[in-house]
Amino acid sequence: MRVIGTSGHVDHGKSTLVAALTGTHPDRLKEEQEREMTIDLGFAWLTLPDGEEIGIVDVPGHRDFIENMLAGVGGIDAVLLVIAADEGIMPQTREHLAILDLLQIRAGIVVLNKIDLVDDPKWLDLVEADIRKVLDDTVLQDAPILRVSSVTRAGLPELLQTLCRILQNAPARTDLSRPRLPVDRVFSIAGFGTVVTGTLSDGSLTTGDEVEILPSRLHGRIRGLQTHKKKEEAAVPGSRTAVNISGLNVGQIQRGEVVTLPGQYQTTQRLDIHFRLLPNVSASLRHHTEVKLFIGTSETIADVRLLGAEILNPGETGWLQLDLRTPVVAVRGDRYILRRPSPGETLGGGTVVDSQPKGRHKRFDEEVLKRLESMAQGSPAEVLLHAFLALGPATIIDAIVHSRLEDKIATAALEELTKSGQMVRLEGSPLTHDENGLVMAATQWLALKDSILTILDAYHQTYPIRRGMPREELKSKLKLTPRLFNLVLSKMAAEGVVGEGSKWVAIPGHIVRFSPFQQVKVDKLMEKFAAAAYAPPSVKECQAEVGEDLFSALEEFGDLVTVSEEVVFRKADYETMVEKIRQAINQKGKITLAEVRDLLKSSRKYVQALLEYLDAAGVTVRDGDFRKLKQ
Repeated sequence: MRVIGTSGHVDHGKSTLVAALTGTHPDRLKEEQEREMTIDLGFAWLTLPDGEEIGIVDVPGHRDFIENMLAGVGGIDAVLLVIAADEGIMPQTREHLAILDLLQIRAGIVVLNKIDLVDDPKWLDLVEADIRKVLDDTVLQDAPILRVSSVTRAGLPELLQTLCRILQNAPARTDLSRPRLPVDRVFSIAGFGTVVTGTLSDGSLTTGDEVEILPSRLHGRIRGLQTHKKKEEAAVPGSRTAVNISGLNVGQIQRGEVVTLPGQYQTTQRLDIHFRLLPNVSASLRHHTEVKLFIGTSETIADVRLLGAEILNPGETGWLQLDLRTPVVAVRGDRYILRRPSPGETLGGGTVVDSQPKGRHKRFDEEVLKRLESMAQGSPAEVLLHAFLALGPATIIDAIVHSRLEDKIATAALEELTKSGQMVRLEGSPLTHDENGLVMAATQWLALKDSILTILDAYHQTYPIRRGMPREELKSKLKLTPRLFNLVLSKMAAEGVVGEGSKWVAIPGHIVRFSPFQQVKVDKLMEKFAAAAYAPPSVKECQAEVGEDLFSALEEFGDLVTVSEEVVFRKADYETMVEKIRQAINQKGKITLAEVRDLLKSSRKYVQALLEYLDAAGVTVRDGDFRKLKQ
C-alpha cells in the first residue's frame, strides 16, 4: 500500500490533476471551492494500471499555507511535483523542492501541467531545460518530466504507467510491530463517532485494538478501519487509514497527535538532530534561535541549542539539540523540517538521531559529538533490535549472525536493549551470546502475551465451569514449538499473568462456581457415591446425571478420580481403598485381585480397573496373579 503526494506552486493545477486522475476533487472545504485554491490537505485514491491501489495527498501551494503542506508531505512514498507549462519554475516550486530534498523523498515525477495553454513546443523545451537546472543536486535530479494536460487528459496514461514503475522500485514500508499513525484530519460521522485519518507506519492496526493517543495519553478502542473508503479488519504500514475510535469525542484529538498501541512509544520534549541549513536562507542560524519544528503531522515551537559551533552558515550542516515547547512522538531516523516563525521561512531539516536524550548536552563536548556521529551512522542496538524483530523468538547468537555485528559491539548492544526493556529473555542470560537461550523483542513479547490472554479469556467465557484451557489445545492455537510454548508459559506464570497446572492454563482469578441448579445435580450424584462407595455409578451414568462439562469439572478439581473409561470413584473413597490395599500388602507381602475384592466387598469390574490404575500410577506392580507395592 503506497501513498503519493502533490507538490508545487499555487495555481499550477495540483488539485485539478488529482481530480483528472481519480475522479475525486480533493478540495473539500467550502472556502477552497469558492477561492479555487487549496488551503488544507486534500485526499483521494486510485487504482494504477498494475492493479495497485494508492492514496493521494494533495497539499496547498500558496506560501501562506506552506505549514499545512508540511503536515501532509512527510508520510508519502513518492511525489508529483506539478509545474505549470505556461509559468515554469516559481517561488513555491523551489521551496517545495527544497522540502522534498530535506525529507529525502527520492521517488518522484515532475508533471509539466497545462500544456494545452502553450502553443509553442520550443517554449516547453525551454521550460524543461530550466527545470533540469533547478533539479540538479536534489533528490529529484533524475526524475522523469512528463508533459500533461488535466483538461484534455493528454499524457495522463503515460503518467500512470510511469508512476507504476517508480513505485515498483521504491522500497516497501517496514513493519516493526510498532504502529504509528500521525493524525492529519479529525472529524465525526453520525452513528459512528470520532474518526481520524493519517498514513500508517511501522506496524499494523486491527479492529478491536486498544489504542493510545499521544501526547495527550488518551485511550480508546478501534471500532472500525477503512482504507480508501473500504472497510478493513487490519490496516498495514504505508496505507492511508481512517480509524473509527470509540471512547473519545472529536474535540479530544488534534492534528499532529499520534495513534499507537499502549506503551509502545514515549513522547519527548528534547531531540538531538542532524541538521542541514538551506543555502538560500536569509540569515545564518545561531544558538538559542526560536524555530518551528515540523515532524510527522505535528508542529511545535523549539529552542535551538547549537552543538560544536557558534554559528551555522547557509548551506552548512551541524548538530542541534532542540528543547520543545510541547511534546512530540519521534524515533531515531525520523525526518523533520525547521522553519522560522516570523517572517515565515523554511530553514532546513534532517534526521532525528536521539529522540530521548538524557539531558542537556555541553555544547562543545567532543564525546557528545562523537556519540551523535556514531548514532547517525546507525546504532548497533537498533541493528540488533531489527534482527530480533525479523527473526521473532531467536537465540542470541542467531540474531547476532543475522545482524552482522562484531562480538564486542553486539554484547554492548544486547546489554543496552535489555536495560532499556526492549528485549525480553525467555531463557539463558541476555548479557552473553555464547549460548542458545531464546530472546525476543519486547513488542513481540507483549503481542504474544495479549494473544494468549485473549484466547484464555474467550475459553473461560465459553467454558465457565472448567478450571482452565487444556495446554495442548492452547499450544495448537498458538502454533508454537513445544520448547517455546513451555518457556512462554513459564515466564507468564512467573510474572503472575497466567496460572498453570500440568494439563491446563488459566487466567489468575478465574473462579469456577456452580450455579444453584448445577450444585443440586452434583449433590445428588455424590449421594449415589456415598450409598455405594466401592461400587459407584459408572462414568456414563455420572455424565448422564450431571452432564459432560460438569463431570469434567469434578474431575479437574479432584472430587472424582476416573480410573478407567468406565470406572470412577469419589476422591475420599479412592484414597481409603488405596490405604486398605497398602496395609494388606504390608501384612501379607502380596495380594490377589480376589483378595482385594473381598477386602473391599466390591466386584471384579471395579477392583480390576482400580488395580490396573494403581499399576500405571506406580503404586503397585503385578507379579503373576499377585500385586506387590512398588519399591
